[in-house]
Amino acid sequence: MFNRRLFALLCLLAGSAFAAPTDSLKPPSGRAVLSVTGKIAVTNQPGRAAFDMAMLEALPQHSFTTRTPWFDKPVTFTGPLLADVLALVKASGATINAVAINDYKISIPVADTTQHELIMARLIDGQPIPVREKGPLFVVYPFDSKAELRTSTFYERSIWQLKALDIQ
Repeated sequence: MFNRRLFALLCLLAGSAFAAPTDSLKPPSGRAVLSVTGKIAVTNQPGRAAFDMAMLEALPQHSFTTRTPWFDKPVTFTGPLLADVLALVKASGATINAVAINDYKISIPVADTTQHELIMARLIDGQPIPVREKGPLFVVYPFDSKAELRTSTFYERSIWQLKALDIQ
């Protein structure tokens, strides 16, 4: 009887050792442009999920054209939905603490990502966004879609030169 139990236990352990992980995120192969930390269940580096541009490009891409306070005319923003990035890392918090390259910080309610379809833009008018032009990543709201978005609250949440998200 002991040998059967031991054999069953060894088979169970061996099977779980070879099982493919269901929640995995490949590590970036290029330079990481975004780090996601905090209340996330999926990581690819100790304590964080790191993304290179190719990983963000591989996500479903969305576009909208909108006027902003930063450009003279309407521009088209393209990139993954911020909600898709959060879903990929299985974020479970209520607040996104976003940090820019220059250490500007702003809190964005997670609810905004589904209510307003925020884009983590990687392209403006079809072109990659250089760092000196607010890139490489720019969280942007579709300002022209709702009058309520054309306020300082939402303009401040539209963080450019994004480098990190901490989910709380």
